[in-house]
Amino acid sequence: MQKSASSLALGPGGLDIAQSFFKPIHGASPPSATSRNTKISVIGVGNVGMAIAQTILTQDLADEIALVDVNADKLRGEMLDLQHAAAFLPRTTISASVDYSSTTGSDLVIVTAGARQIPGESRLNLVQRNLALFSKIIPPLSAASPETILLIVSNPVDVLTYVAWKLSGLPANRVIGSGTNLDSSRFRFLIADHLDVNAQDVQAYIMGEHGDSSVALWSSISVGGVPILSFLERQQIAYEKQTLEKIHKEVVQGAHEVIGLKGYTSWAIGYSVANLARTILRDQHKVHPVSVLAKGLYGIDGGDVFISLPTQLGRNGVLGVTNLHLSEEESQQLQKSAKTILEVQSQLGL
Repeated sequence: MQKSASSLALGPGGLDIAQSFFKPIHGASPPSATSRNTKISVIGVGNVGMAIAQTILTQDLADEIALVDVNADKLRGEMLDLQHAAAFLPRTTISASVDYSSTTGSDLVIVTAGARQIPGESRLNLVQRNLALFSKIIPPLSAASPETILLIVSNPVDVLTYVAWKLSGLPANRVIGSGTNLDSSRFRFLIADHLDVNAQDVQAYIMGEHGDSSVALWSSISVGGVPILSFLERQQIAYEKQTLEKIHKEVVQGAHEVIGLKGYTSWAIGYSVANLARTILRDQHKVHPVSVLAKGLYGIDGGDVFISLPTQLGRNGVLGVTNLHLSEEESQQLQKSAKTILEVQSQLGL
């Protein structure tokens, strides 16, 4: 399933005419042994996986994209649909396979596959079903690309990033969860909307769990370099804490609203993950709120736990975690968020 039916084998008997089509110039050297393509693999071609693949493709972030899924027909259909747009896109090789060996040599492996929550199903049961799925997915992926960076998008993302780390055998800096990168984007959008400014001028983070126990860092929010809360206090401008809590609640419920309206989320997470892929593969050293091994950071203890912290990312994955100053209340909320995830992990038997 690596190529569509049409290829360069257009000559008699399927002869490859590529060598005849272009003639080498005199004195040309052979291709450099050090040059290599950038390869990204996307595991799972549902709405989220394909939004990620499409965004990576249009932003020219990879020379090769490998799609993997258990549904062979849908997989081939998605591959062909993207290949047929080749005339409008950057030159990228797009392959598709049900075999994880097709991901060999990946610089970045993005995992979106996962079981969906059944109405009335407990969170623990959902995690256990996804643990069984990841036990089949993660080991062959890390074996095929032992130098890769694993980026987990499947939910519940924090627990599953921990699961992927344990199953892969990869060092912690090369296993990352998409975490609250998108939550923070929603947060910045809502603040920008309230203040009528560009969201790119808003510096704001959601930390902790990608879920109900997430923590909004109000104490560190700035717009155009101006710390918002301290500015309001200096100007003696009153604000209600309930208003801040309402904005955070909108962030937490944002995905549920979108799912309720259109049935699933796709575009925002596609842009969010492509944004992370750009930072990692182009070694940009940018700071993103992503799920990383947080043990020993911000007073978090009790065991190995992955939660979202402002993290510097680059070609080696996690380069470091930002040492932000948190208020006492924020620090307590973050530690409580970590304990919430640890409680679920303790029942997995890993």
